[in-house]
Amino acid sequence: MWSLLPAALLAILLDVHALTFPVQVRTSQRSGSLHARADGDSILPIHNTLNSEYITNITLGGREIPVLLDTGSSDLWVTGNVSGTTDLGISASLSYAVGNADGDINTATLQFGNYTVQDQAFVLVTDTSSFSVDIDQQGYEGLIGIGPPTGSVIREKVKDARGDSVLNRIFSQNTTASNYLTILLNREGDPMSNFTGQLSVSEVVPGYESIEQMPKLSVEMTHKLTDEDQHWQTYTDVNGVIGPDGQPIEVDSIVPKAPDGQLVVIFDSGYTLPQVPRAMSDAIYGRVQGAEYNEEQGLWLIPCDQLLNISFKFGGQTYPIHPLDVSSSDFNMVDSTGNPACVGTFQPISSAFSLLGEYDIILGMAFTGTVRNVYTLLDYGSWVEDTSDDLGDPFIQLLSVTDVNKAHQDFVNVRLGGVDTTGAPAQALLPVDQMQHSPETEAEKKAQYEEMILSRWPYIFVGCLVFVLLVIGFIVWRCCVRRKRQRAKQAAHATFLPGDNPATYKQLEDGQMEMNRSSYASSMRK
Repeated sequence: MWSLLPAALLAILLDVHALTFPVQVRTSQRSGSLHARADGDSILPIHNTLNSEYITNITLGGREIPVLLDTGSSDLWVTGNVSGTTDLGISASLSYAVGNADGDINTATLQFGNYTVQDQAFVLVTDTSSFSVDIDQQGYEGLIGIGPPTGSVIREKVKDARGDSVLNRIFSQNTTASNYLTILLNREGDPMSNFTGQLSVSEVVPGYESIEQMPKLSVEMTHKLTDEDQHWQTYTDVNGVIGPDGQPIEVDSIVPKAPDGQLVVIFDSGYTLPQVPRAMSDAIYGRVQGAEYNEEQGLWLIPCDQLLNISFKFGGQTYPIHPLDVSSSDFNMVDSTGNPACVGTFQPISSAFSLLGEYDIILGMAFTGTVRNVYTLLDYGSWVEDTSDDLGDPFIQLLSVTDVNKAHQDFVNVRLGGVDTTGAPAQALLPVDQMQHSPETEAEKKAQYEEMILSRWPYIFVGCLVFVLLVIGFIVWRCCVRRKRQRAKQAAHATFLPGDNPATYKQLEDGQMEMNRSSYASSMRK
């Protein structure tokens, strides 16, 4: 899902950093004519723009195009002119949190690294006015989705191999290679993160081979009316989020089938800032001295010298978050007193609320970066079609690249000018009973209510169905009982009516009855 930043924050960011945006990314696609790659050509450089966007270059119709990386979607769209393109005459609208990418579906020859795919389908967008961000100013001219292919709009529209995602096409025609990609991202503004990010296809970035020994996290499958909302998502461990005080942050999952104590997490590079339950965001920032919640922007502001350590647990492994990623100084924000403030990056999940109760947390760039936090391997497994081998289920592997001690020193160097004041009384967390809580908006309350209803609709439907069946059964039973009683009454009445055997029952005449009474009375007087 493509959702970078709140519009106002993005405007601030762009105003402060008048830069170009040479970020690079990876793609996802599937069948067609494909040329094999040369050794080493499956690793591409990734460039970082303000720690918020990661862009790669693809070549489409002979034109090199910078495109935004998005692990939360699976379609490809670009703007501008593409030579040698074929318009299929099929319109499509791709929905994102920042607007819709509308246009006709075209096909052209695509090159990605050393791979060449013929007749790759994409949406040619001619009008970007619906976007809440200026993509030209941000330095990219399209977006490539590398998420699960089940949600592809283009695939549904085209209905043949041309509409399959880029990675799906590459994997399905290169059956001797493994069906995975890996992502390694750097952090801008960190002197210790002085390398170029990299993205690889079917091979591990040299020096990070130990990722293959990390636990394989099963992709939690979305089982709703459709599978269009499938993401790279998995469960945390029980009590899998550790707060700044070193204690688990206890939050109940909104996903009905989630195991007790576990949360469903989506890895989505389309989100610059992680989205977490409001109670979790409050637990991270609400006990910071001097913290305040900015209702206009919908996020926490804290003093920039406040070091916060948090971590996530997956598959029995702990993944610490670099303190430079727990708050951001990139937005030139000030608090209510006019002092410079940093943005709490783990935002309350309001605009990205899981309406159907499919997930609890979206971990975006602040988690899936490198030295920023993890080296990520995404294995597509059986999502890849047109392969003869049983590739197994999709899975995720994560390798922590954040050393807690080095990260502490990074923070001291970058935010504190090299002088470690993190142990000062002003840095101590407030007691739990003094924790601040951010207010819920009316829209969020409504969304939560709708989520509660919609996420449990199967249970509500089954409950209503059972109730209707019980009512129908009760009515049928009552009708049967009433008919049975009526038949019994009719049978009893028929038994005592005069019939063919008058000796069976003969009503006494009135005179005879009176005589019998007189005789009885006389005998009693004697």
